[in-house]
Amino acid sequence: MSRPGHAAPSAGHGAHQRAVEALAERILKGTYGEGDSLVMPEVRAELDVSQTVLREAIKVLTAKGLLGADKRRGTFVRPREDWNLLDADVLRWKLAAGVSSDFFADVLELRRSIEPAAAALAAERRTDEDLAALDTALSAMAASDNDPVMLVRADASFHTAMLIASNNRFYAQMHRVIVPVLVQRDRAVPAAAGTFEHPHALHAAVVEAVRNRDIDGAYMAMLELLDVSAREHP
Repeated sequence: MSRPGHAAPSAGHGAHQRAVEALAERILKGTYGEGDSLVMPEVRAELDVSQTVLREAIKVLTAKGLLGADKRRGTFVRPREDWNLLDADVLRWKLAAGVSSDFFADVLELRRSIEPAAAALAAERRTDEDLAALDTALSAMAASDNDPVMLVRADASFHTAMLIASNNRFYAQMHRVIVPVLVQRDRAVPAAAGTFEHPHALHAAVVEAVRNRDIDGAYMAMLELLDVSAREHP
């Protein structure tokens, strides 16, 4: 029994979410290819859902750019270039389905255009709270030793904190794109043999420039960090 003022969990909502996830997985993995029309009775049978649940799932994936509809084809899978990779769910589904090295290369280009600029803004605008978050991430990185899981978490925390420290509302949101890909890359693409060095010193250099309000220094230190990371994860 639900408490007064608290809605009971909706079984329908759970079925809806499962349908969204299952349908997205089939699209991202290519079970339903680009341009394919969905045969609704078959999809309903595969997902084992009601017509209402399927309709609502299609609405969600249409809003995210994965599906489209017209009179001739009905509901169909849209081209990959229409998929909204800046949407957290679409990005998560894409990473789960598997990505190629050129995907990571594209994200690195995005990071090189955003993170050095964010670090420069952080040097100009950072607060004591921003510095505390960056120092916490650095401490975790220093304590990670040879624990790859701890290192990945500390790295994710650092880049999130740096984007937030820019105090630009749009840069701050980019952690939703950058950090999941960063984590996936570090798990899926180990550092090339003989190239890995513990990243603490490079990250500390960025933080020191931010602490000293060295705008140009922060920009260049972040750029160097990204370039070293690219060489270690070719």
